[in-house]
Amino acid sequence: MKKRIKLKGKIRNYILFGIYLGVLLAFVNVAVFLVDARAGFLLGCFTLFYFLVTLTLYFRNKPIVMNELISFATEYGQIQRTLLREMDIPYALLDDTGKIIWSNIAFENVIHQPKGYNKSITSLFPTITRDRLPDESGLDEAQYELQYEGADYVAKFRKISLKEMAENSNMIDSAGYDGYLIAVYLFDETALHIALKEVDDQSLAVGMIYLDNYEEALESVEEVRRSLLTALIDRKINKYISALDGIAKKMEKDKYLVILRKKAIGALQETRFDLLEEVKTVNIGNEMAVTISIGVGLDGLSYAQNYEFARNAIDLALGRGGDQAVIKTPESITYYGGKSQQVEKNTRVKARVKAHALREIITGKDRVLVMGHRIGDVDSFGASVGIYRIAQALGRKAHIVLNDVTTSVQPLVELFRDKPEYEEDMIVNNQQAMELAGNNVVLVVVDVNKPSITECPELLKYCKSVVVLDHHRQGTETIENATLSYVEPYASSSCEMVSEILQYTYDNIKVRPEEADCMYSGIMIDTNNFMTKTGVRTFEAAAFLRRSGADVTRVRKLFREDASAYKAKADAVSQAEIYKQYFAISVCTAEDFLSPTIIGAQAANELLNIRGVKASFVLTDYQGKIYVSARSIDEVNVQIIMERMGGGGHLNVAACQMEGIGLVEAIGELKATIDSMQENGEI
Repeated sequence: MKKRIKLKGKIRNYILFGIYLGVLLAFVNVAVFLVDARAGFLLGCFTLFYFLVTLTLYFRNKPIVMNELISFATEYGQIQRTLLREMDIPYALLDDTGKIIWSNIAFENVIHQPKGYNKSITSLFPTITRDRLPDESGLDEAQYELQYEGADYVAKFRKISLKEMAENSNMIDSAGYDGYLIAVYLFDETALHIALKEVDDQSLAVGMIYLDNYEEALESVEEVRRSLLTALIDRKINKYISALDGIAKKMEKDKYLVILRKKAIGALQETRFDLLEEVKTVNIGNEMAVTISIGVGLDGLSYAQNYEFARNAIDLALGRGGDQAVIKTPESITYYGGKSQQVEKNTRVKARVKAHALREIITGKDRVLVMGHRIGDVDSFGASVGIYRIAQALGRKAHIVLNDVTTSVQPLVELFRDKPEYEEDMIVNNQQAMELAGNNVVLVVVDVNKPSITECPELLKYCKSVVVLDHHRQGTETIENATLSYVEPYASSSCEMVSEILQYTYDNIKVRPEEADCMYSGIMIDTNNFMTKTGVRTFEAAAFLRRSGADVTRVRKLFREDASAYKAKADAVSQAEIYKQYFAISVCTAEDFLSPTIIGAQAANELLNIRGVKASFVLTDYQGKIYVSARSIDEVNVQIIMERMGGGGHLNVAACQMEGIGLVEAIGELKATIDSMQENGEI
């Protein structure tokens, strides 16, 4: 049924005022009639005449008044429509499905569509879907940032209820009005964003450049030419930074402070810090190429904070082996380079200093807890045994935290079972370690510097004194606030580092043969029988352990494999896929073994013996996770590949763990990572 427009509010009362006055006059007439009948009769005649005149005027003039009101509303609406139509801010009305039903000229100019365009708003802005618009569920307003044809907009959406619109009207009754419209405004913020970006680009960034192998490079050239080598490096760095409109100030013989605009850092990122490679071209007969590390601090709240970010970044770059650039911001850390093999330091001064510091820390505590990484291997257990021996020599009670004894560690653990020289609580689990932890306990973490994959991460919170000894490259996640941190990526293994520390911690320290076997095993396994990542200090550490009673034959017998494990490893090798000519990818399906990840790592080592293979990756599905073992010889940095996938390690020995994903998807992600890094020139 067609609804009639009804008047309400003040205008309705104004039109009916004469009738209300007639009713009042009727009540007065009754009162007068009770006092005087004749006067009441005369007033009654007047009241009747008044009602006839008033009602006649009301019914005759009401259509005229309504027409005038409608004419005024129409003219007023036309004025409003014209104002909205010509308003400079782009404005449009949508129905409850998001379809455009009206738009002004400014909106039509933005979308480059003629008047009457009535398609969905999603056809113009694909990110604005129906579920992002105001609706009946309670979302009355919404605001989104949009990009359209190179311009930046802020789109504001507001729900307009038809019922509320009618209720707010002084003329129209709201009965029967349902539904809603959506008003959309577009605010052009392109100029603002350009201005903000310009200001941001001009903000200052602090950088630090360290020469990684300054002393070693100088020693490789004649003495009379050393000053020339230094001058050429200075010139190369200053010329490069000056081209970016920056300043490079030499602070020490091998350290530079750099000030750049943030825009220049973007240019460096685009070239992937090619200064790293340019410095290597400086050659005046030096046998060793000079490498540098770069640390940059960005987006800090102050220049001092940027400087602190730069210091943290350069520490990360050096801790990861040098020859790379690290950019640190409040939100993220980005790595570039890191393709070169680390240079072994021949001096043991640092090892001696760290050994003396470790001695001071241990002697100041009553108890020592030692732990490695989760799913412990030979290197982590061997290093733990070395720290145990140091604590015993210093008269402190020590415990090794080990939960799951893997098949690779089992032969070593058996060396200490039921031996009168070793206490029953030499090896404890997580629960026992938590009970032993306290303020007067020092926690020594070996073979890992990533807190989330330690044997018992909770111990890091309960022990105030924490010592970190590791040979893996540092990543974004590190153990913070360590009392002593000794991370040397050039070292072959943690056992090598601990063997050196042993010699300086306590004079004439006596290492038992079984302890020497454990540490010797760690070096042997991590160097793949002294074939990879082996330097002079590696052999010196092995020689010390041999003098302490380590037996090569005995160690070899400890790590002989059973036939089934050997077959599983051979099966993984035989099924390998050669991807893009240089990458061997395989799967280890040794579900029936206690430590299939160890077999996967061994298979990855074997795959490197295939001619033409530069890197190998073996994936193992174990305990609901995908374990990836990555190996290379020298041409490919598998550490940055694994780091991209959430892991880490060394340049030629690395790994990662993946959760919530199957083997097929994991292989696909690995291949996609390799493809992406090859396209960007990272590997």
